[in-house]
Amino acid sequence: MARSGNLTVLLITTWAFTVCFAVWMMFGVIGIPIREQLGLGSTEFGLLTATPVLTGALFRLPLGIWTDRFGGRIIMLLLLVGCAVPVWLSAYATTLWQFLLLGLALGLVGASFSVGTPYVARFFPRERRGFAMGFFGAGTIGAALNMFVSPWLIEAYGWQMVPKVYAVGLLVTALLFWALSARDPGVGSQVPSMWRQLSVLRDPRVWKYCQYYSIVFGGFTALSIWMPQYFKTEYGFTIAQASLLAACFSLPGGAFRALGGWLSDRFGAHNVTWWVLWVAWVCLFLLSYPKTDLIVHTVRDPLSFSIALPSWFFTMLLFMLGIAFACGMASTFKYIGDDFPDSMGAVSGVVGMAGGLGGFLLPITFGVILDWLGFNSSCFMLLYGIIWVSLTLNYLTEVRQAPVMGEQVRSPAAEQSR
Repeated sequence: MARSGNLTVLLITTWAFTVCFAVWMMFGVIGIPIREQLGLGSTEFGLLTATPVLTGALFRLPLGIWTDRFGGRIIMLLLLVGCAVPVWLSAYATTLWQFLLLGLALGLVGASFSVGTPYVARFFPRERRGFAMGFFGAGTIGAALNMFVSPWLIEAYGWQMVPKVYAVGLLVTALLFWALSARDPGVGSQVPSMWRQLSVLRDPRVWKYCQYYSIVFGGFTALSIWMPQYFKTEYGFTIAQASLLAACFSLPGGAFRALGGWLSDRFGAHNVTWWVLWVAWVCLFLLSYPKTDLIVHTVRDPLSFSIALPSWFFTMLLFMLGIAFACGMASTFKYIGDDFPDSMGAVSGVVGMAGGLGGFLLPITFGVILDWLGFNSSCFMLLYGIIWVSLTLNYLTEVRQAPVMGEQVRSPAAEQSR
């Protein structure tokens, strides 16, 4: 296919994923007025916002396999059209169980990632797949798009208008996608049986990549959902102000994913992942510190100190964390493109499912811990611990064998002579 054709497919598929991701994150903003309307606690709010993420996670594996079998074009179209119905109906929900049920249905849009990733990758040569998959993954910028669009619609027309506008957006995007996309190059080729595709899951590298992705993507998804509420309760901002500041995390989390893909092509997936984890670890260490008042008893009078992150510094740290997670998401899928070129649908489905499950479980856990401990920064403490596990795993399995500190790479001949 011509180079211009590749670019057109990449652009329209990325746009489709952007719209899907905005819909997937919808409850992160409209959940704030819904919480007030229904009188929900922190755990119930976490469940409300995380429910769409569950089905988006669970269906990533089967949709990844079906993409290898039937082609990404038809699967993506069916997702866009089919999910418009529950999105529209959610505008009329009045009880928590209705929101949860419709959230499970509309959450299928989150599985669009496992459809688009192998679809766009097949239009590009191996040496450019990292960039292509990173560019497509930049569709997570839909989380930031949601934070710009939803508050404006809520303020002007009420929260019920948001799902109606998003449902129409899905249908319009479906028309554009069908007009501008192309037939999947993988359709018509020899496709392994489902059992053979799933046999790749016995490879321990798949589960290591699942762990990485559960924190970089799961953490990105969870914080994109959680941050508007965090800014509102911690700093007292309005919904519009809180969403705008939360976009400082979601926006780089999408926009810099293409950069992460380019860096992974240039320096290798492992090198990028290693440094991403360290940057995230430092950011989360600072974000974890709760507001604290200290009294020091001197020989004269007591001295009082208050330790708290000002909103501007907190937002700057979130921005850096968003960039780190974006590069980590891209480097993880560069691993997959390099190690499993013939099973990208199945492997990307499993790894994407792990990331989605992280995005589902983390907001609920955030709510449980918040109800238990009572301070907002507990969510960052949890992520800090998970990042530490990732760093340890990365060191034990790869750092001692890879030149991430500037060492010279041994040649294959030298390795064979050892």
